[in-house]
Amino acid sequence: MSKCSFIVSLMPLQVMDKMKDEESAELIYEEFHDIGNCKYNGTLIFEKYFMRAGNRAALVVLVNNIKGETKVTSVATGSSQGIFFKFDWGAADSFAGSVKRILESYIIEEIDE
Repeated sequence: MSKCSFIVSLMPLQVMDKMKDEESAELIYEEFHDIGNCKYNGTLIFEKYFMRAGNRAALVVLVNNIKGETKVTSVATGSSQGIFFKFDWGAADSFAGSVKRILESYIIEEIDE
């Protein structure tokens, strides 16, 4: 599993549209909620096959502005082989990092969680 979080200068719907337009993986699921008072919460789930890991991986992108700033969290998982062996040749890091690469010109702050 690999995860990264950051604050961006875009609104949540703009982040979701940009991710859907530019992520090379297959979009499996999406949802977007208007919570009210200009607050939004969205989820995107992508799936991709990685030859180097010999497995499919999932990328979950969580987007919200509940605290006023737009927070993006990307989590890649499922890329390792076997039950006990969690080595994936860097596939999860690459997949989670694709969100950061797509949004890099809008990143205001990286978050350590």
